[in-house]
Amino acid sequence: MTIGVPVSTTHVDVLVLGTGLAGYRAAMTARALGKEVVLAGRGRGASPYVIGCNAPFGHVDDRDNPEQFFNDMVAAGCELNDRRLVEALVSAATDSILDLDRIGTPLVKKDGRFSQRQLAGNWYPRSVYHPDGFGGVALKTLARHSGEVGIDVRAGWTALSILIDGGEACGALLFHPTRGEAAVVTAASVVIALGGLGQLYANSTYPTDVSSDSYALALEAGATLVDMEFVQFEPLVVFDPPGLAGLELPTAMLADGAKLLNVDGERFMFRYNPEWGEARIEKAKLSLFIQQEIEEGRGLPEGGVSYDATNVAHAKLESYVRHCQQLRKFGIEPTTQSIPIRPAAHSHMGGIAIDEHGFTGVPGLFAAGEATGGLHGASRIAGNGGADAVIFGGIAGRSAALAAGRSKRDYGAAISRAIDSVTLKSRSGGKRSPREVKADIQTTVAESAGLYRKGCELETGLDRLRQVEESVEDGMLYDGAKGVIGAIEARNMIMSGRAVLTAALMRTESRGAHQRRDFPTRNDEQWSRHITLRLAPSHGLDAALEPLA
Repeated sequence: MTIGVPVSTTHVDVLVLGTGLAGYRAAMTARALGKEVVLAGRGRGASPYVIGCNAPFGHVDDRDNPEQFFNDMVAAGCELNDRRLVEALVSAATDSILDLDRIGTPLVKKDGRFSQRQLAGNWYPRSVYHPDGFGGVALKTLARHSGEVGIDVRAGWTALSILIDGGEACGALLFHPTRGEAAVVTAASVVIALGGLGQLYANSTYPTDVSSDSYALALEAGATLVDMEFVQFEPLVVFDPPGLAGLELPTAMLADGAKLLNVDGERFMFRYNPEWGEARIEKAKLSLFIQQEIEEGRGLPEGGVSYDATNVAHAKLESYVRHCQQLRKFGIEPTTQSIPIRPAAHSHMGGIAIDEHGFTGVPGLFAAGEATGGLHGASRIAGNGGADAVIFGGIAGRSAALAAGRSKRDYGAAISRAIDSVTLKSRSGGKRSPREVKADIQTTVAESAGLYRKGCELETGLDRLRQVEESVEDGMLYDGAKGVIGAIEARNMIMSGRAVLTAALMRTESRGAHQRRDFPTRNDEQWSRHITLRLAPSHGLDAALEPLA
């Protein structure tokens, strides 16, 4: 069977899927170890929007150190974090930032020391940054350097399937929808760094080039997912005016003096966090308390609450260059006006299960960044999305390079299986377009697995996802190469949505970013463990409970 388009073939030592921070770091680390590397991805994902990156230099407050960083992560994660992963991250954090510094990443410094901001959930200021945002400048620097060291970067390519031969990952089938071309890249090692949940929720801060493909690709390759019930909602997302909808305001500005106010003008966070108010609280709790204000009738008439930065010192406020520019572009003057905000689906603590080396358990397959789970436990402190991508990107790239010692062999059978699978998933026919199917999935997941969940709503959501899947058994209605990608993304989203809802239904407690109305308390005796999911022979999901590592 063929997919009806030209197919090129390439063999390298390491194939990295994903052209965000984690992907570039993995590719460059593998290349530094002398490996031939292809880096392929559709876009930059969420990386350009990363505001800061945590590393315990202690340059602003010398009491900060890796031990305190470790403790902050575990406290925010409600002690569900994989301690092996936390230790790996805090141990490598400062060296990873120094790696970026050495290749010219323009981070803010004073007298040779990093300026650091205090983001939500961090006890001390530890986020390195740039006024235009950490992610954008780091990506620009990494892209420049990758060209200098000879990495083969392939932009605009979507990964359709991981090649598996004898139980080992050995490459991927890629597709370029604009060109209508396919490519097979075989490799001794593969790294998945394609981001997390993406557009799985109707109200999401994610860019459109992330669509939860990481999870489906990993499951189909034989890997395990972990902690899929823990979805983080960004607390400070602008929704009005419409042109600013989706803009995330920085939690660091709360530490600089910005306030959250309800419709009565009350600084309500002191009711929930009496000592610190908006400061020193992780995002999951912040989102929950904002949502509680709204649901109990103390929100603004248009919804949400007010983010008031009018009393932040002028120099501090203006140091958030990108945010101030965006607000003023749409008629909001942050020195004199408050801004309406509310929580929106933003990131994920769950994902592909890995060990401290980024290894998935499938020979030859590694993963990094938000594609992975276990590191953050039940909630992620602000600034750790960037840290996860930068640090574990490097870790996974090194591990993939060290594992890439096998010689090239005949991958014909693996390629044929991948093409057959993709042809089946993207078959045309039926009555529903990929766009319609995706909209149904997004609405279903948002309504059943939002900030607060109930067992009956989760069961209804799973039933609806099964109905959506049945509605496309005969294929989807589309034309052209982009429709192929849409159809495959829709099927991947069904699988990812089922994973989130299945785990959320199983966990009969409330912890971190997972809050059950019908089980409102934390239950350490029963639930201090992970929920893992694997693809069953029937293409359903097999769930298991695993002890904490």
